[in-house]
Amino acid sequence: MIKKLAIITTHPVQYNVPLFQILHSNKKIEIKVFYTWGDDVLIKKFDPGFNINVDWDLPMIQNYSCQFCLNIAKNKGSHHFFGIDNPYLFDNLKDYSPDGILLFGWRFNSHLNVLRHFKGKIPIMFRGDSTLVDNKGFFKNKLRLLFLKWIYRNVDIALFTGKNNYDYFIASGLKSSQLIFAPHAVDNVRFGNLSNEIKEFSFKIKESLSILSEDFVFLYTGKFEPKKDLLFLIEAFKNASLGNKVHLILAGSGIQENEIKHSVRNCKNIHVIGFINQLNIPAIYEMADVFVLPSKGPNETWGLSVNEAMANGKAVMVSNKCGCAIDLVKGNGYVFESGNSLDLISKLKFICSDRNNVEKMKLNSKNIIQSYSLENLASVIESVVIGL
Repeated sequence: MIKKLAIITTHPVQYNVPLFQILHSNKKIEIKVFYTWGDDVLIKKFDPGFNINVDWDLPMIQNYSCQFCLNIAKNKGSHHFFGIDNPYLFDNLKDYSPDGILLFGWRFNSHLNVLRHFKGKIPIMFRGDSTLVDNKGFFKNKLRLLFLKWIYRNVDIALFTGKNNYDYFIASGLKSSQLIFAPHAVDNVRFGNLSNEIKEFSFKIKESLSILSEDFVFLYTGKFEPKKDLLFLIEAFKNASLGNKVHLILAGSGIQENEIKHSVRNCKNIHVIGFINQLNIPAIYEMADVFVLPSKGPNETWGLSVNEAMANGKAVMVSNKCGCAIDLVKGNGYVFESGNSLDLISKLKFICSDRNNVEKMKLNSKNIIQSYSLENLASVIESVVIGL
């Protein structure tokens, strides 16, 4: 008999839904996704990170089984612990009668309750990408780790995303035998195999920005929020004095948008182009030579935009505060010290001074990211569930 997996997460996310669709279509296990935010999330689209109403233009609740659980929280949402409060979640799960539970994140009231209630009753798999990269000081770290050990004693198996995440789970009390590598992934095909229409759209945007085909382009895509440290990137780019043939494109939105636009108002080679939805975001990566993720944290976990850029065949520059840096940046770009302007400036100058080397980096990105695929992630989950 085919085994059943209950997946618990707050709401449909553009990164996770394709995974759920693959698991459903493979038919090696049966899955049902329980969305704990409730069906309000289908109506209220405001994303605090992007600071706008977001309506993803990909199919988010099709081609897999899901249920939106009743959430009675007064201030619903995934931005705080008490924003997820599902009085019937235990009953929902018991009615489904799964062979295993896969929980995405524990920092919500109902999710933590699931960990504690079903421990020893149904095998619990956990998925999160936290790290210990942020230095909180010895005393705070010690208290944090004691608390984390109390949390993770309820987890049977953790699916770790990379080395920094592995170290986090080990420090949190899990044994290596409980940890299984499950690569953090995006839809590599969608970001790497572009249609003629997407390529044409990319060309037109580049043309509208007066960027010539021979010009060199750095790119950031994502949220305009303090932890991404975009103002630091902008100042470093200005001070690098790379010439009028080198450009920086910032695609996204967020609470720092006005501040960012003000900081680049007199810079002809820095372009702020606003929020781009999922269907067209591959066209933005297509314009670039090098993707830059300058995050300083706190709580910058992996950085899936790096996966997207690599799938599109771009060289990458990633700060050492990004969880993915140690796993993904290997001969396809550079890791720089967060907040160290001299380090970033020197690497901005160096990487755009040798186009032949950048072309090699682009090929390396394509090769490295092939194993970080949704298909491989799905295969790991299926193997674990079948073995329960």
